[in-house]
Amino acid sequence: MNVEEIYKAMQEKLRNVVPEAELRYKAELAAEINRLKEEKNAVILGHNYMEPALYHFVPDIRGDSLELARKAAQTDKDVIVFCGVRFMAETAKILNPQKTVLLPAQKAGCSLAESITAEDVRRLRQMYPGVPVVTYINTYADVKAECDICCTSGNAAAVVESLHSDTVIFIPDEYLARNVALETGKHIIFPDLKGRSDNAADTDVDFQMIGWRGRCEVHEQFTVEDINTVRQQFPDVVILAHPECSPEVTRAADFSGSTSAMIKYVEQTTAPHYLLLTECAMGDNIAAANPDKEMLRLCSVRCPHMNEITMEDTLNALKHNRYVIEVPEDIRVRALRSVQRMLEIG
Repeated sequence: MNVEEIYKAMQEKLRNVVPEAELRYKAELAAEINRLKEEKNAVILGHNYMEPALYHFVPDIRGDSLELARKAAQTDKDVIVFCGVRFMAETAKILNPQKTVLLPAQKAGCSLAESITAEDVRRLRQMYPGVPVVTYINTYADVKAECDICCTSGNAAAVVESLHSDTVIFIPDEYLARNVALETGKHIIFPDLKGRSDNAADTDVDFQMIGWRGRCEVHEQFTVEDINTVRQQFPDVVILAHPECSPEVTRAADFSGSTSAMIKYVEQTTAPHYLLLTECAMGDNIAAANPDKEMLRLCSVRCPHMNEITMEDTLNALKHNRYVIEVPEDIRVRALRSVQRMLEIG
């Protein structure tokens, strides 16, 4: 599409979520990005948390981290531009060592990924020898390399159960681990690296999961009080919560699932109102894609790391071949095993 066609399409889809004054400028950026994408034989992957104009009019493939990992493994393009955060771009490089992987922002970190190190995993293995380690995909490559298998929020319980192990180490998201423990009927503890549990009583009882104290700085902000307040104002609302929210929040919600599962739920619901307890750009994206559904615009929590990925920087990534993601080969090979095992489960 040319600029005028993109502009008209943006007006139609984004008129309720993006100010009209921004649309012409964003249409020009999208047209130039798409031109350069063809010139460089590139594919652009866009996570569900990207801002609406970028999300709907730039990526060739959109989705959650599991869907994007699958598609990254299948691409035949020379260049992968990952509109997401660093650990996602690293995963694409792990799966595509011969391809150029670009991250439009220099850092684009993640509070979960930065909550644990490879050395932490090695010490956990020493404390619990022989216990398999599951890592949430929201970790850096060197952490993945120390683990047995990765998971996403959408397949975490299936991954844990696939191991057929009496005990599992699950890192680094505390709330996702607690939610998986509830779903799979496992008792979970959170030790420190000196071998002591956070609850003295836990050292005297059986446990089946060992967790870690990492949290998503977005999802940990949602509370049961938020849900109760919304329900008082809108008794017929359907509330969806991401599994990175606390177990108290996911229990109080009507549905809990990955970003892709939440999108499908909204598409199928007939509720008069719905509210997403997740990163708010995703709410805008779902609202734009479902204009016939009424979403309550009560979310104000934007991921500062996802917000680093802009249309301007995506254009510059293609123009200047930046920022190139590299993963040392010894780490990549070991991390690849963990990622591939996850993809086999789906």
